[in-house]
Amino acid sequence: MSTTTTDHPGTEEPRHKPKFTFPSALTILAIVTVAVWLLAFLIPSGAYDRNDKGAPVQGSYHRVDSGQSFVDRLSDLFLAPVNGLYGIQDEKSGVVGPDMAGELYGSAGVFLFVLAIGAFITVVFATGALDRGIGRLAHRLRERGAMLIAGVMVVFSVLGTVEGFAEETLGFYGLIVPLMLALGYDRMVAVGAIILGAGIGVLCSTVNPFATGVASSAADISLGDGIVLRFAMWIVLTAVTIAYVIRYAKRVQKNPERSLSGFLPGDREQTADDTDTDTDTDADTDGVPELTGLHKAVLVLVALVFALMIFSVVPWSSALTGNADAKPYGFELGWSFPQLAALFLCAAVLVGVVARMGEQKLSSTIIQGAADFISPALVIVLARGVTVIMNNAKVTDTVLHSIEGVVKGTSSGLFAIIVFVVNLPLAFLIPSTSGHATLAMPILAPLADFAGVSRSVVVTAWQAASGWMNLWVPTTAVTIGGVALAKVGYDKYLRFVWPLLAILFVLICAFVAVGAALT
Repeated sequence: MSTTTTDHPGTEEPRHKPKFTFPSALTILAIVTVAVWLLAFLIPSGAYDRNDKGAPVQGSYHRVDSGQSFVDRLSDLFLAPVNGLYGIQDEKSGVVGPDMAGELYGSAGVFLFVLAIGAFITVVFATGALDRGIGRLAHRLRERGAMLIAGVMVVFSVLGTVEGFAEETLGFYGLIVPLMLALGYDRMVAVGAIILGAGIGVLCSTVNPFATGVASSAADISLGDGIVLRFAMWIVLTAVTIAYVIRYAKRVQKNPERSLSGFLPGDREQTADDTDTDTDTDADTDGVPELTGLHKAVLVLVALVFALMIFSVVPWSSALTGNADAKPYGFELGWSFPQLAALFLCAAVLVGVVARMGEQKLSSTIIQGAADFISPALVIVLARGVTVIMNNAKVTDTVLHSIEGVVKGTSSGLFAIIVFVVNLPLAFLIPSTSGHATLAMPILAPLADFAGVSRSVVVTAWQAASGWMNLWVPTTAVTIGGVALAKVGYDKYLRFVWPLLAILFVLICAFVAVGAALT
């Protein structure tokens, strides 16, 4: 007999079921690691013959014996993260392990590069220059609505295409939302300007290290390969997205009843004066946050660093002549991840010195920045560890052979579109662009060799799929966090964005198809 009694059984609070939360990228990749390890027992081992460049020769696939015992396979599972970081591929057997002799197979270079750029970005934000610069732009254009929307979106798109600016946008809702309301727009305009502005830049990444950089490394090509196609794509898709948001904004301004998000109490009463909430002593007579000489110097340094990064990785002779085998010009640097990691570490120190941070603050900020970016860095390592398991079990070529049968006989343009479409569900399951690239590119890149298409087109199609999905999927903090901060329903945001998604889908297919045909 139970001894529990309730005086007021009718007032007992109902028990709520635990709310499901989508697992993190690290958890997903840990599950994928175990799943791939188990599947490797069922998938036959096989291999392609390789040409002088290491690319698989079409039609040469044959079955082989992996030569692995159960203990060997168990060791691969145990050492997967270690091999993913600094595993060495044996020159003769092709087996990857931490104590082999040969070439680096792990992602140590990309791992350190991610930590370095994390340190640099954190130091830049600690100076307040980037926040102040964007804030000043928004205030200056607050009386010219369409120009304000375009200006904010262009800045976010540029930052997105060069350094993957996404989560950082969450800090700007407190500024942009009141400005948009004061101009007679609704909260959805602010959401569109921020999420779509940065998102379209990431979708059309030109040299974004977390998307293009990681994917190019996994595809064994230069970061600058395919930059002309990606730049043209960025120009067109950014213009289309800005026009879409401005068109909606003007419609709401003219007829507030057509707002998809509606208005909260007090939204319609806001005036331009309400947005001048900056009480900083470093503000001019209009209440606009002032850019000090220090801020301007930091912004110039940031621009120069990213300009140098772009210059250093672009294969200028190939880009200017259209010949992939053209002899490099004398001024080409041909930098890769080791040099870029060193560049951003030096740049972080230089920015800190210019901003007069002091030794202790600069050191702690650099350490904090690297710590903040350890998650995407570990995602890359775990994803690379999965490919090590597949490599050592000799099943990678078997998977490649099965996909070869699907794309065999297709035109180059159709092949590029298939790569884009195939990556859409993968982008949903693995929201991390770095993890998605490291996991998928070793399989997808060799397919381009079979189709007679440049591997850079595969990278472009892959990152477009990842970027397109991240504009709306509920598994990304940028989307869910953004609509929450703006107090806009997620369902209403989907109603707002789906026509644009359809337009972008068609444009992306056209770009990757043309890019594949031209290569």
